Amino acid sequence: MTTDAALLALAALAHPTRLNAFRLLVRYEPEGLSTGQLVEYSGLTQSTFSTHLAVLAKAGLVQSEKRGRNIIQRADIDALRGLMLFLAGCGGGKHEQQP
Repeated sequence: MTTDAALLALAALAHPTRLNAFRLLVRYEPEGLSTGQLVEYSGLTQSTFSTHLAVLAKAGLVQSEKRGRNIIQRADIDALRGLMLFLAGCGGGKHEQQP
């Protein structure tokens, strides 16, 4: 993971709504949750929550898939793993400075 990708992911998770949604999706892996379920958990309107979801998707932390009439949201566990390894100093970020 590059430093830029890590910064994008961390910025996406720096908002309470997005952090809570991502943590919830991690707990529901591998099944995921429908967008409607996530909206219910958040207590926000569909449009407001969709904006937050788009930020998580742009950061590569959440993926969507259509199942029947529902859009299922899933946490990208590989992206989470990459972020954790980067933060632990094992990610070999392109712009990373060594201490």
